[in-house]
Amino acid sequence: MAETLALLIVAHVLADFVLQPDRMAQAKAGGHIGWMAAHIGVVGVVTLLVLGVQTPQALMGVAILSAAHLAIDVAKVLLGRHLSGIAAFLADQTAHFATLLLMAGLWPGLWMQGAWAAHAPLWLPAAATVIAGAVLATRAGGFALGLLMRPWSEVGLDGLPGGGRIIGMLERGIIFVLILAGEPGGIGFLIAAKSVLRFGAVKEEARLSEYVIIGTLASFGWAMLMAIGTVMVLSSLPALGIPDLSP
Repeated sequence: MAETLALLIVAHVLADFVLQPDRMAQAKAGGHIGWMAAHIGVVGVVTLLVLGVQTPQALMGVAILSAAHLAIDVAKVLLGRHLSGIAAFLADQTAHFATLLLMAGLWPGLWMQGAWAAHAPLWLPAAATVIAGAVLATRAGGFALGLLMRPWSEVGLDGLPGGGRIIGMLERGIIFVLILAGEPGGIGFLIAAKSVLRFGAVKEEARLSEYVIIGTLASFGWAMLMAIGTVMVLSSLPALGIPDLSP
């Protein structure tokens, strides 16, 4: 089951956060049927390719999973007036991951029945899990933090265009690597370094300092949760061989 779940997660992450451009996401949010159908097509194709589906039964399973993805996306649009921002994002992703977990539980051998399983190295599901976790920590985290901080969008630091987004992705990526390498203590040094670098820009402005504190803590917390979730999934898979660097 763990291998199937890991590959289903990486397929979902690739389809939702790597292969879905901003234009598609915005059109979907507006209920554009064509863009929504295109996204579901991407979901289905990526899942088929990742799993190496080769039987009619497995093809039907992927079709059901794609239909569930469509139903969740439609529900998100319909409930847009009552649920928006970070709450809508978290509810949407929770529903998607619940369907992946359900599919893996009902069809634990979906990966082993695929075309790639017999030829792939044992560590492939673990490698896919690390990739999915890294994307969730960095890129998905950027979307989540953007939605969280949107109510205070008029507050912010004047800097390089897109600089804050890149800094956030880098810091979450570093946290992700530190936890997987068994060095969570390094996060403290990262917090200290960011505090020193930001101190001069925010020390005299209370609203700005609170904005930075909220964004920083949320960014760090998101990355830590994604890293811990990745470690939990990895514990059920054949070892990837990441060394424990802790003393």
